[in-house]
Amino acid sequence: MTSTQQTAATATATAATTTFSTEVRLAARPVGEPTADTFELVRTAVPEPAEGEIVVRNTWMSVDPYMRGRMDDAPSYIPPFQLGAALDGSAVGVVVASRSAAVPVGATVSHFLGWREYAVLDAAAATVVDTGLAPAPAYLGALGTTGLTAYAALTRTAPVREGDVVLISAAAGAVGSVAGRLARKLGASKVIGSAGGPEKARRLVTDFGYDAAIDYRAGSLEEQLAEAAPEGIDVYLDSVGGDHLRAAIAAMRTGGRIALVGAISTYNATSPAPGPDNLFQAAAKELNLRGMLVSSHFDLFPEWIGKAAGWLADGSLRTEQTVVDGIDRAPDAFLGVLRGANTGKMLVRLEG
Repeated sequence: MTSTQQTAATATATAATTTFSTEVRLAARPVGEPTADTFELVRTAVPEPAEGEIVVRNTWMSVDPYMRGRMDDAPSYIPPFQLGAALDGSAVGVVVASRSAAVPVGATVSHFLGWREYAVLDAAAATVVDTGLAPAPAYLGALGTTGLTAYAALTRTAPVREGDVVLISAAAGAVGSVAGRLARKLGASKVIGSAGGPEKARRLVTDFGYDAAIDYRAGSLEEQLAEAAPEGIDVYLDSVGGDHLRAAIAAMRTGGRIALVGAISTYNATSPAPGPDNLFQAAAKELNLRGMLVSSHFDLFPEWIGKAAGWLADGSLRTEQTVVDGIDRAPDAFLGVLRGANTGKMLVRLEG
């Protein structure tokens, strides 16, 4: 065999043994609502793990509204995505190669290098999850930061007390579909949810344990809230901002508590969104409006998983997923979340 033939044979063998991964990169910073051109799909070779690293074949990845803010080149609580680089976010998968005694091949792990089919990361950055306790996707939803957000919001940031009337915005979404049941378990006397469209509003009551539902597309929020809670509300979990926050402040009873978790109504705004024009009522009613980042409450994870896993098993905590198949459809899933296309947690399934 000539040297040229040997080189060609070596290249062919290398190609045959190399694992390739498709990843989603940020192609352009969006102005307003992102489009398909905001993203690009790139196929890359997966490197061998270094000492202490693992290779994970991602099977499920999370799609979350907060990622919109990371597409802007602006200071925030989490660094922005870099142009031309792969996005990242929560994912679960199976370890297919390992140079760490702590995380063996075959383990199912959660980590933060989603938006790609294969991830190479430090073993210390992965958490082994028990798929005997709950299916792998649950660790991106009820048993992940989604569920923890609801739990921390309603136990620490705006704690629910026995007999409280509670309002949850984005109630058919990932956090909201957990928060409704949780508020009742924490002692709420009435739980009200806001969602977009009659079908979602119906399901809040029939499927997610809400006592009353508001369809914010069907008329005045303040009028609907006054009808659902004529004596006012005590706790509000805010994932929307804007008109929802204004209506909640107006309906709050003295000493009420508001957890400021998100403001999805403003995420695609091209100019600063106006704040509620009734903030003085927060002073007059001695309200507590408190911002919350779930990353400040990771110490609650063991406590939350211990409770939520049992509730999932006995059916007293019902959750839902909206599933999109394939890494190539991940951008569509993300755009869908921003438009409210999901019920429950939006997930991308990567396994074949």
